[in-house]
Amino acid sequence: MTDNTFPVYKLDVIVNFFRTEVLTGQEAKQLTKNDLTPSPNPDTVRRLYMRVLQLVYNFRPECHSMVPLSVNIQYPAFHEYPTAIMSVYLRMRKFLPMCFVYDFSLSDLLAPSVKRTVTVLSGIMNFLHFRKQRMDMALEHLERFRADMDKLQFYTNGIKNAEKKIENLTTIPPEQQEEDKKLSAALSDLQTSSVHKYEEVNAVKEEIAEWKTEIAERSQKRTQMKVDVSTLKEEIGKLESQVVESPEEVKAQMEKMKENVKNIKISIKQADERLVGLQITVRGETHHKAELELMHKLLQDLQSGMNKTQQLQEEVQKLEVINENQQKELRNLGTEESQLKRALGMKLDKESKQQIRRQRKKERTDQHVQGVIGQYGQVHQKREEIAEQILEKNRETMKVRNEIQNMKDICNQETEKAQALFDQLMAALDQFHKKIESCVVEGNNDIKKMTLDF
Repeated sequence: MTDNTFPVYKLDVIVNFFRTEVLTGQEAKQLTKNDLTPSPNPDTVRRLYMRVLQLVYNFRPECHSMVPLSVNIQYPAFHEYPTAIMSVYLRMRKFLPMCFVYDFSLSDLLAPSVKRTVTVLSGIMNFLHFRKQRMDMALEHLERFRADMDKLQFYTNGIKNAEKKIENLTTIPPEQQEEDKKLSAALSDLQTSSVHKYEEVNAVKEEIAEWKTEIAERSQKRTQMKVDVSTLKEEIGKLESQVVESPEEVKAQMEKMKENVKNIKISIKQADERLVGLQITVRGETHHKAELELMHKLLQDLQSGMNKTQQLQEEVQKLEVINENQQKELRNLGTEESQLKRALGMKLDKESKQQIRRQRKKERTDQHVQGVIGQYGQVHQKREEIAEQILEKNRETMKVRNEIQNMKDICNQETEKAQALFDQLMAALDQFHKKIESCVVEGNNDIKKMTLDF
């Protein structure tokens, strides 16, 4: 114990810990520092060890004093005190190596010292701290596992609901399938007719643009002609003021001017006629524009319907993306669940191996105890033989015979009482064994239920 792997606590800390964490009721109130110093009380130390075994292994203190009386043993009252001590000793020998205490002996129970009890109790205290931490961690893992399972169920239900919504959105009810077919046919017809009308409108727009260019050119020519006429009139006025010509030349020029004016008037009339025709065509174009606006409104309505269908498709795609993400989360949760199952399997394997080791150690200790009991029986037989020899030698006198006879009567009465007590104990032990078997069966059922829940 020179190189401990745990801290050695002070007596005040040990007493407070065992009063709060191990003992309950009057035992916690009665435990004081004087019970451990300067000379520890064996009864209090033994009671502490029993309560620690009850806390760790759920082994009650009453069970230490019970012996499986499968064989009739003479004077069973003599076995009550040593059986309790030996039971505590054997179970502490199994338990203390987990606390890194390897040299526990009977003297630590029968005549404990302060230093030894402090080291043993500090090792137990360290183990109980470690046990509490690990139990808290195990409970946290269980809570996380349950939360993950709840999330998995929630996600699976959400995925199922999303799949149902997708089916409802994608599938058309049989009552509306005919209307859908009619609407799709009408849409195709409208699209083809709108394409043809767009082509006609484009052609009319091109013709209008050509006519506008022609009108602009003719209007430019007309303005030029007017400018030319005005310049010619000005020149004629200047020439008349400057030059006095013959009347014949003036007549010829006037006739030429009249012909030019007639030609200009004819061209103006033709331009007016063309303007009237263009105005008629413009009115037709306005009528076509009104029709095109109606078609445009119809196309806008169709476009809004198509936008709604596109929005529905986008919602469906979003739901599919959400479904894929939830499926990925489900896969991740499945992998985590498999890892947790593997970890639980490993833990169960370790526990089974430890249980097998414990069973082997128990069998060895049972064999050792049986050997000790056999030796005790042989000693008891030798003792009986010596007693018989002494009785045979003392039978020589009548007085001794009378006393022996009286003693035999008394012994017979006591044996009858002891037999009655033995029968009662056997009945009580049978009931206790039955209760233990029922408790074991209930515990196994609870363990199976817990494993199924996990």
